[in-house]
Amino acid sequence: MLAGFCAFFNLFVTQPILPLLARIFHASKAGVSLTVTAATFGVAIAAPFAGVISDRLGRRRVIVWSAVVLSLTTILSATAGSLEWLVFWRFLQGLATPGVFAVTVAYINDEWPKERAASAVGAYVSGTILGGFGGRMVSGTVAEFLAWPWIFVIVGTASLLISWLIARGLPPERATVAGCSEVLRPAWEHLKNRRLLATFVSGFCVLFTMIALFTYATFHLADPPFRLSPGQLGAIFFVYLAGAAVTPTAGRAIDRYGHRPVVLAATVLGVLGALATLVPTVPTILLGLTLGSCGVFIAHSAAVSHVGVVAGHARALAVGMYVSFYYTGGSFGSTGPAWIWDAYGWTGCVVLLVAVQMFLAATAWWGWGARPTGPGISSGPGGGAA
Repeated sequence: MLAGFCAFFNLFVTQPILPLLARIFHASKAGVSLTVTAATFGVAIAAPFAGVISDRLGRRRVIVWSAVVLSLTTILSATAGSLEWLVFWRFLQGLATPGVFAVTVAYINDEWPKERAASAVGAYVSGTILGGFGGRMVSGTVAEFLAWPWIFVIVGTASLLISWLIARGLPPERATVAGCSEVLRPAWEHLKNRRLLATFVSGFCVLFTMIALFTYATFHLADPPFRLSPGQLGAIFFVYLAGAAVTPTAGRAIDRYGHRPVVLAATVLGVLGALATLVPTVPTILLGLTLGSCGVFIAHSAAVSHVGVVAGHARALAVGMYVSFYYTGGSFGSTGPAWIWDAYGWTGCVVLLVAVQMFLAATAWWGWGARPTGPGISSGPGGGAA
């Protein structure tokens, strides 16, 4: 849980202060959203290799040192004198993150009994939710009282302390992991597996929804008639705590009912949440964001645990590929809707979010239900996790 907290504590710190950065750097909404896109794109690039490296060096070692590098690049972001330099440091943060995020999921899959793995993933995802909330909350609160570089100094220093706690508390591996000598052949086999490919596409939709929802809701609430300050914008991420409460229950529901029913229920929550934000009152918008975030976290738990069910070999690589699709979706979600915002405002963004959720539901229903086709694929019980 600390590893998940550390990864997400750093990854989205610029999200609540995007309107502030737009004023400081005299940049467009699309321009400042690159501070989110750069980080998620870095994750997407590095994710497949993190699993392979951890196969050779050990899961625990990669998790600890990646957390340290992530903390240091966060502190160095405070030295950025321009938007371009800030985007550069954010990209390096993204490159370091999969060593924490993806490898921890593979670590759970290796160390936990299969019948309890989905519940363990749910607990881990709760840590990522608390980290995402904490980073955004700290960011907005610090920006209310101090200059923006202090955000990165405070978050990075706290992350170094968390890295030390991870190093002291994370048990060494008991399971022996067979090193993967190549990437391209098993990666191609994963892509030929229809169920696994559909899960990857689902992950793309999940983070696209989350990043687009909160990035452009931030702009929406900073504009008239709401005019929320950076501290108030950071406070809207209290809705993440609802996701933290719901996600462990989602893991148990996956164990009991299977992956497809759970992800379909999650998309219903996502659609209802997006539509609720069209009501022009802050409490109703917060309710919509709460429903939307719960839907996203439940869908993510279902998708990432489904990888373990359908990837019977090179599982760490499969998790890395899922994370690549997941964060590529986040990259598109942060910058892609900018032109829709310019043309149609928040209403256009909501229509896009509903369409993506419907596509996610269709992909899970038809794609996840197909029989596995790749070699070494097990159709094990719904409780499997990666």
